[in-house]
Amino acid sequence: MAAVGHTVAAVPAEAQIPTNDPAKTTLNVNGRAYRLILDTRTTLLDALRDHIGLTGSKKGCDQGQCGACTVHIDGVRVLSCLTLAVTVQDRKVETIEGLAGADGTLHPVQQAFIDHDGFQCGYCTPGQIMSAVACIREGHAATDDDIREYMSGNLCRCAAYPNIVAAIRQARDRMGPNATGKA
Repeated sequence: MAAVGHTVAAVPAEAQIPTNDPAKTTLNVNGRAYRLILDTRTTLLDALRDHIGLTGSKKGCDQGQCGACTVHIDGVRVLSCLTLAVTVQDRKVETIEGLAGADGTLHPVQQAFIDHDGFQCGYCTPGQIMSAVACIREGHAATDDDIREYMSGNLCRCAAYPNIVAAIRQARDRMGPNATGKA
C-alpha cells in the first residue's frame, strides 16, 4: 500500500526467475551408475522415475508424509520426494527394484509381504517394504509395538497394517541376527 503514487520499474520476466543451470550428476542406483543432467531442483524421486525409469518408488503425497517414496541411501531409509538428487551424487541408492537377488530371488521382506498378504492395492507396498527392510536392519523389529512405531511413517490407505506387521516378523526371523545394525 505504501507504493501507491510511486512508480515501480518493470523487471523483465526472465530476470525474475532464478536460473538453475542443469548439473551433471552421477547417481549410483542399485549398483549401477547413471550419468544424468538434472535441474538442481529435481528430487531423487523424480530422477528415479522420470530420468532413470525406475517407477517402483511411488509419488504419494509429494510432501514426505506417506512414505510411498521410501528408498535407502547408504543403507538408511529416506523419503526420496524430499531429497534433491544432486545431494546424493556418488552415494549408494537402493530402490525396490534393487532388493531382489540378481537371479530373481525375492528379498525375505518381499517374500513375507506375499506370504502374509501385506498389501491390498499395492500402491504403498514398495515404500512399506523398503522401510521394513530398514526397520529390521536398524534393530527396531523386536516387538510388534516396535514394528508399528518404526513403520508409522508409512501409510497404507487399505489398512493392511496387521498383515504388514506379521510380514515383518516373518522376515525378521528369516533374516536372523545378522540383519540388525545399520547396513
